[in-house]
Parts: sequence; C-alpha cells; structure tokens
Amino acid sequence: MADFYDEGALRRAALDLFNGWGYHFYRRENQLRADDQLVRSKADWLLGNTRALIVAAESAYRRETFGTPTRAQPFPDPMVVANAQKLERLAADIGVLKGRMQSQPTPENDRMTQRFRHEADTLVALIASDERLVGQCALLHATVERRAAAWLLDHLDTLEEGLAAIGQTLREREAALLERRL
Repeated sequence: MADFYDEGALRRAALDLFNGWGYHFYRRENQLRADDQLVRSKADWLLGNTRALIVAAESAYRRETFGTPTRAQPFPDPMVVANAQKLERLAADIGVLKGRMQSQPTPENDRMTQRFRHEADTLVALIASDERLVGQCALLHATVERRAAAWLLDHLDTLEEGLAAIGQTLREREAALLERRL
C-alpha cells in the first residue's frame, strides 16, 4: 500500500504518460502555446466587453430617441432608426471578429508537424501577432468605454477603422500560421 503513494513512482508514471501523449512540461513550445491561448482569450474578453458596451449604448439610444407611437406619427423617425441600426451593425461586426478570433487555431503538438516545421518559431510569430491584437482590442475598448450612443455615431468611422485593423491583424496571424505549416 505504501508504494501506491510513493511520490517518486507517481511522478515517473505521470511523466511517462505525458511524454507518451507528446507533452513535456518544460518544453519552450508548450509555454508559448499556453501563452498564445491566454493572450487570445484576453483579446476575446476585451472584444466581448466592447460589444456589450455598444449593445448597451444602442439600447439606451433606442429608449431615449424612439418615442411612444402616436396616431399622428406611428413610426419612429427614419434617421433615428438608421442610427440605431448603425450601432447594431457595429456590435454585429465586433461579434464577427470575436468569432474569427475564437476560431483561430493554435499549432498542434504532434510528432508529424514537429518534424516538418519549427514550432517554436511559429509560436513566437503568433505571440507577436497576438500581442498586437490585444493592444488593438484594448484601445478599441478604451475608446468605447463610457461613451454615449451619440458619441459612438459621431466617431463611427474611427471605430470601423479600428475593427478593420483588428481584422487585418487576424489575417496576418492566419498567414503566419499557414506559412510555417509547410
């Protein structure tokens, strides 16, 4: 019974299992892979919060500007509806980027791909891309935070440029990953 709780034997068995599965705790690639996933999850969180802020601003805008329908004017002003739809589209565009970010792969840790590419170099390139991505998402979040719908509508072009920059960074990340897979 004492052998069952022997830390040395348990550690060796665990390490043998991990090595058999292709994982080694102290490989640089494993740390870079974990960093890549962590950084992207933070960027994803920032985009999610930014989207929630815009949805809240759009909801407040609708409450404030859409009046109660009357017999004389049963429908809201078309300009007000168009502005609300612009905010709705902005939130949807952020949701699309969030989905693209979540679907971005991290290089697999298997023996065949390790033979044909330099995994650490790929991961370093991805981390550089992901750092830029987090910076862009943080800037977008800071720009939107505590802003009313009117401000968002006035600066819609700037916000769309920010989304385009994030989309470009995601495309560069995809390209870096695909180039190194060959």
